[in-house]
This record gives sequence, C-alpha cells and structure tokens, in this order.
Amino acid sequence: MDKKHGLFSKSHSRRSRSKSPVRGVSPIIIRRRKGRYVSQPDRHMSEMLPPVIEGPDPDGDDSGSSGDYSRFERRWYNWMKCQLPVAPPSVSSSSDFKRTDLRLLLGVLGAPLGPVHVSALDLLPHLSIKNTPMETSSAQYILQQYTAASGGQKLHSSVQNGYVMGRIRTVASEFETGSKGSRSKNNSSKAVESGGFVLWHMNPDMWYMELVLGGSKVLAGCDGKLVWRHTPWLGPHAAKGPVRPLRRALQGLDPRTTANMFANARCIGEKKIDGEDCFILKLCADPATLKARSEGASETIRHTLFGYFSQKTGLLVHLEDSQLTRIQNIGGEAVYWETTINSYLEDYKPVEGIVIAHSGRSVATLLRFGDMSSGHNTKTTMQEAWVIDEIAFNVPGLSMDCFIPPSELRFDSHVEDLSQGPKIKTMQGSVATRQKNG
Repeated sequence: MDKKHGLFSKSHSRRSRSKSPVRGVSPIIIRRRKGRYVSQPDRHMSEMLPPVIEGPDPDGDDSGSSGDYSRFERRWYNWMKCQLPVAPPSVSSSSDFKRTDLRLLLGVLGAPLGPVHVSALDLLPHLSIKNTPMETSSAQYILQQYTAASGGQKLHSSVQNGYVMGRIRTVASEFETGSKGSRSKNNSSKAVESGGFVLWHMNPDMWYMELVLGGSKVLAGCDGKLVWRHTPWLGPHAAKGPVRPLRRALQGLDPRTTANMFANARCIGEKKIDGEDCFILKLCADPATLKARSEGASETIRHTLFGYFSQKTGLLVHLEDSQLTRIQNIGGEAVYWETTINSYLEDYKPVEGIVIAHSGRSVATLLRFGDMSSGHNTKTTMQEAWVIDEIAFNVPGLSMDCFIPPSELRFDSHVEDLSQGPKIKTMQGSVATRQKNG
C-alpha cells in the first residue's frame, strides 16, 4: 500500500513508537494551568510549524464573509456543529482569499465528528444469523473480520489511552458559483497550507486534539460529557448533539472505536476502491440525534457514513460521510448546505500488534443550494493529505485533567450535560473570543 500522495512532494520517514512515554511521546505534553491548556512543543515541532494565532485573526473581518446571507444563516454558521463556512466574498486581495480558504479548510476538515454516539467500552454484537436480516448479519461478519485484521478484540481492549502525531497538507482547490443560469469557477486561491496535529484519547470517550495549519490553531476535545472546539475566529464553543468521536480517529487510527461506530450498520453491497474489491457498510444517524443537533431555523436533515472494507485484507480503506442541513429564513426560501468528505486510508502498519493507517488523503465538497430567488449556489472543493509520524499506546501519567474543557464552557450555565443521551443546549449569545494558552 505504499502510494504517493498528491499533496506530499516526497516521501518522509515515519516512526511508530509505543513503549516509553518519555522517549516515544516527545512532541507535545499537555498539562493544566488555571483551567487552561498549555502546549509544550519540542524542537522538532517548533522547527516544523510557524508561529500560531491564539486569538481572532487580526486581519479578519467576519462581517463581510456572510454579507449575502440572512442573519439566521450567519447565526447557524457561528454555532453549527461543523462550523460550515459561508461562501467567500468577492474580493480582489489574494490575502483575503487565502484567509477565507484557511477558515474553510479548518471549519470543514479541522475537527469534524462522527454521526452518532459510540463508546470505546462497547462490545460488538455477537454474530447472529437466525432471525437477523441478511444486511445486518453480513455487516456483523465484516466487522468481526475487521477487528481480527486490525489486531483482535483482546489487544484492542488492552488499550486504555493513546497518542498520535502527524503532518498534514491542505488546499482549497476549487470554488464555483452559480447564479441564475450562469456559472463561474475560481481557481486563483489555490494556496497549499502545511501543518501538523496531535491527538490524545483515553477511556471512556475522552479525546483532545490540537491542529496547527497556516499559522492558526484549532483545539477540540471531549471529557466524556461535552464536546467543544476553539477556533481563532469564534473562541471556545460547545458542539450540539450527543458526545461523538472525532472523525479523524476513525481514519485508521482507532480500530476499536471504528468497529463500534459501524456496530448498527447495514451491508448494502460491494464496490471497487482503487482497484480493490470492498464491502460497503452504511450507517445513518438516528432521528433523536439529528433533532438534538438542530436548533431554531437550522435543521440537520441527515448524516450518513459509509465504510468500505477490503475483501482481501479486511481493513477499512475508504470512509465517506455526507451531511445535509436546512436553514429556513423567515420570509424567504430555505437554503441547504451539504458537506461530503471522502477519505482514503493507506499504508497500514502494526504498532504493538494494532494495525494503524499511517497515511491517507481526504477530498471534501461543500455545496450550498436551494435559494432560487437569488440563485446564489456555491460549491467548494478541498483536499487534505496526512502522514502519521508517531503513535503510542497506554501512556503512563496521562490523566483526566488533560481533557477538561475550557473554563468558559465548564462554568457556563447554558451548557447541559449530554453524556447519556442526545440532549444538549449550546451557549446562546457571545462567548469569549480569545483563549490564552500559558
């Protein structure tokens, strides 16, 4: 599976370490100081990544980025789970294009979540044929094969926490606008951005990620009860809906959570992916979860996840998910936003017996349509490629303190505990737009 990646110009050496937390977990050590996260990058990361923007972009002007849309769409843009950005404004400055593209990339590909709540402690259902639909029993068999191919249930259960560090390269490759029969395409803002990420996870259902790209940093985490994000332009904010895993962890980095995610999926057929025969498993978010993720004028209509499992190796080689959101404007027509992300997982290698995908690529498409009165439809395509540099399991000393949400969210009276069900109320009004680290 050693393939070249379009966004990486040359091959880089990869290290998978999982023994000593001192030797193996060198890039970033997370500690707590007065309820805030502090990152301590080592020399390798400091040389690789440029200085980051911890607060709002000083050159940014959010008011212009959504001038063509109603206040309901702008409100949804600010608070929706995936932070789907609106179409870039018509500007002549290349720096404005670059800034808008970067927000688009970070909003869509930075820290998306899985469609439903799963726990790493859940057990896969026993393979059953009697009184079980063929689609369901076939899916159970495929997941049993996937679990065995990726290391086995016993080995997966021995992992209490983990750490991953990787490098990414992204590009907003194409922006199309359609207006009342006319269509224009803009490729002038193809700026490639390089960066990296570090991801920690711990049972039960806790994770924390830092992603640095193009001089900006996105933080995201979950303490098992609340999922939150922090971006330079929005500050810290809670995600709506039940606690869900980070999608990046499903991209070949956490086989146990991936298998649990598809536990209630159906097998819908077969398809070739890059010349390899695969089984297709389909999972749809349930109505209760979709309702919990909806608010006011915005409604999450569907969130569907497809997993393509190799018939030869049993491993997950392709992941596709699609979300559709409807925005109803008062006195106007409804507008729809559809986000589709296709991820290809490659270069599987064992790390202490657990088989992990060490590289991959994603292509995301963001589509806005439905506003027939203005005819303002847009389509944006983005790409990401990543390489995993270091992996460690069962890191001694990693504690729950590393996953505590920002104090602005922990002590906000409008945030509701959602650990046991799809009920949450995100913060209303303004939140702090700056979070100091250190």
